Order: sequence, then C-alpha cells, then structure tokens
Amino acid sequence: MKVKDVAEKLSLKIFSAPEGLNREVTGGYTSDLLSDVMGHAQEGHIWITLQTHKNIMAVASLKDIAAIILVKGFIPEPETIELSAQEGIPVLGSSSEAFELSGKLYEMLK
Repeated sequence: MKVKDVAEKLSLKIFSAPEGLNREVTGGYTSDLLSDVMGHAQEGHIWITLQTHKNIMAVASLKDIAAIILVKGFIPEPETIELSAQEGIPVLGSSSEAFELSGKLYEMLK
C-alpha cells in the first residue's frame, strides 16, 4: 500500500511533500518519544505522533520513514514543513487520537 492510499482511506490532510505520497508503506509506529522512534521504527513505516517541531524530520530522515501523521488536529511548525519538502517525506494530519488512528492503520496494513 502506498502513502497516498493511506491518506485517502483515513481522510488525512496533506501538509507537505506530496511528491512522497507514492512511497510504499511497510508498517507503522506510534510514539511521541524521539529516541524510541530512532530505536524501533523501521524503514518505510508511517510514524504517528503529536510532535510538530523540526526534530521529527531529522528522525524521519534518519530512519527513512515513509510519512508522518500528526494526530489530534496538531499542525506542523513552519520549519517542519520546510524540512519535509526538502526530504520528500510527507507530513499528514488527522483530528483522531493516536490510539484510534493506530488501530485503523494496523487494520489496513495487516
């Protein structure tokens, strides 16, 4: 499944880097702790978080994350959007809670 399919099925807002929507999704990871994501997320995962600052892009780039989904209606900071565009890693948004969104993503990918 591609990032664009996930975005469409979950009615996600696309904040940045639409060129990355054709990336293949291999799984998902939900965490707000950057060190946890660095230690456990895998290449091609979609990362679900409420963090909006530019450091999420550094972690996403390091781990080769397919996309980031911000939950609870959070909006990425301007620097995050800029880095997202540079890296080609989409930042998406949802008004859902992380728990709910994680369950839906899991059902889609299993």
